[in-house]
Amino acid sequence: MGAGYTGLWSAYYLCLADPGLRVAVVEAETAGFGASGRNGGWCSALYPVSLTRLAREYGRDAAVRQYRALQDTVAEVGRVVAADGLTADWAHGGTVTLARSRPQLRRAAEEVEEYRAFGFSAADIELLDAAEAGRRLAATSVLGGVYTPHCAAVHPAKLVRALARRVEELGGRIYEQTRALAVEPGRVRTEHGDLRAEVVLRATEGFSARLPGLRRSVAPVYSLMIATEPVPADVWAEMGLAERETFADFRHLIIYGQRGADGRLLFGGRGAPYHFGSRISPGYDRVPAVFAALRSTLAELLPALAEVPVSHSWGGPLGISRDWHPSVGLDRSTGLGWAGGYVGDGVAASNLAGRTLADLVLGRDTDLTSLPWVGHRSPAWEPEPLRWLGANAGLQAMRWADAAEQRGDRPSRLAAVVNRALGR
Repeated sequence: MGAGYTGLWSAYYLCLADPGLRVAVVEAETAGFGASGRNGGWCSALYPVSLTRLAREYGRDAAVRQYRALQDTVAEVGRVVAADGLTADWAHGGTVTLARSRPQLRRAAEEVEEYRAFGFSAADIELLDAAEAGRRLAATSVLGGVYTPHCAAVHPAKLVRALARRVEELGGRIYEQTRALAVEPGRVRTEHGDLRAEVVLRATEGFSARLPGLRRSVAPVYSLMIATEPVPADVWAEMGLAERETFADFRHLIIYGQRGADGRLLFGGRGAPYHFGSRISPGYDRVPAVFAALRSTLAELLPALAEVPVSHSWGGPLGISRDWHPSVGLDRSTGLGWAGGYVGDGVAASNLAGRTLADLVLGRDTDLTSLPWVGHRSPAWEPEPLRWLGANAGLQAMRWADAAEQRGDRPSRLAAVVNRALGR
């Protein structure tokens, strides 16, 4: 259920493993309609639960294996892109995360220290001084940063459409414009009739809230993006991103960007509100105030782009579970499986989920099926209006926290309180 990355990667690996399987994918719109086709194009090893917290819940070894599996997944996606000839504008340039205030610099150092404590080396993540970070991206007010090679820039819509075509070439069937109304053991009820199968995998991510009984399973949170017109080569030579590194900084209200293969600057952030009752609507994809804020933030970050026109703007929902844990699993007693809750870091995680689901469906006992996110069950979100009040209060608090940190040298206590309340 769902022809985004999770559903398509699951179908891809199942078709490869056993060409005799009958694999069908049902999709309410078109393949890649959701977050898979609209994201910031980071195929990264990021995981929304920290190593420290994951180790506390599942043990040190399990935490390290989860993170290592995601690092390996970035290379696996690149391997498939090359081997299967998938058009995706792939560039394995890593990620630079800038520190642009004293509190951000402190968080950068703390992140690297945490990785070192779990045995990760400079080959996985390194702390940059101001000059080193500025060479990666010549943004304003750079005090330092962090670089990791475990990320590739990708054109998300090209990748998901190419993957859909490859699934069909391997014998999978994709039924677009076929909305799932409910899922039951052995059956998916759709608006065009029932589809029966021994195993049904729910890969609906942020759209899961539309299904009966799942309204509080994830919170659909909107992330919006803008893209500039192609930037002249001489401007890029001054700004950096020579290896098409993806980039962000250590502010609390997330921003993210990449240098597109066609020379555009793609830039996004999480400033859009959560909508009451986990509602999802095409109108929420476009919020002029958020687009204006992204434009202003980009001009402050990279003044050379202040006069470069914005050519495109868009958005869409991603799924966040109550404890911020992504998860993947299969209930063998019912034949119902699931994966999702990637908190916006799903381009690589969905591939790992697809390979894991394929192993679970085929009854394989592998390193992937023993990862800590397998079988994890997140609690439900609070009922409304508590969910709406909490999510949007947290959003505003992060804005205040970032503003306070720009004015002073101390990390925001408000941000720490909000992160604890959200279960981060």
